[in-house]
Amino acid sequence: MSIEEAPADWSIQQIAALAGTTSRTLRHYDTLGLLTPSRIASNGYRHYDQSALVRLQRILLLRELGLGLPAIASVLAQEHSATSALRTHVAWLRGEQERLSRLIASVEKTIAAEAAGKEIMAKDMLDGFDHTQHKEEVEQRWGKEAYAQSDSWWRGKDPSGQATWKAQVAALNNDWTSLSSSGAAPSSSAAQELARRHVEWLSSIPGTPAALPGGDVRGYVLGLADMYVADERFAANYGGIVGAQFVRDALTVHAEQEL
Repeated sequence: MSIEEAPADWSIQQIAALAGTTSRTLRHYDTLGLLTPSRIASNGYRHYDQSALVRLQRILLLRELGLGLPAIASVLAQEHSATSALRTHVAWLRGEQERLSRLIASVEKTIAAEAAGKEIMAKDMLDGFDHTQHKEEVEQRWGKEAYAQSDSWWRGKDPSGQATWKAQVAALNNDWTSLSSSGAAPSSSAAQELARRHVEWLSSIPGTPAALPGGDVRGYVLGLADMYVADERFAANYGGIVGAQFVRDALTVHAEQEL
């Protein structure tokens, strides 16, 4: 969906055509509270302004992830900034783009090798399919049993469940990024609520010290908090080093006071 020198708002028919959906679907979104029209004209037609279009784009992106409408409503309810949420989604899409590019290259190598009657290395054939790329790192940090439990838990989810979980994590990361750029203090009530949610999320993943009875939750959280800053792969989830430092400081306060 693109906007080119658009009017102040669009009718429901225009939006349905632009989005490749139907007016009935948009009315259903309104009924569910997902997408409220910005105004209703005297003829009863729903109209949508730019902020409504941004929200619709977010809904459609989450649908692309495989989320159902209840899960989408939950994700949207936790978001404080649509722009920040879209940035998080772009980062995820770029990661998917890279993975798909690797898959395409892998299949093309197989096709070329088959056509030429040549052998091809297994690692080239299977590049892009591996979801266990962090296995060695996890096992080194927390043990083989931790990896095995979390891997089994992840494999047990269907594609919709995996997509829902990813979206919830993206929403948490987005909230951290938004709050860190707002000027709030790591010790503020808003930051501490996010820290509570973060620890709750960590505790939901089988195999982690946070999920084990009697596990060293405090040490685990503090260790991760430091790693968010030290490892640029993790810092990127929070908008960079500054955002990661905010998350670390907030988690440190939470750990000292609550764990």
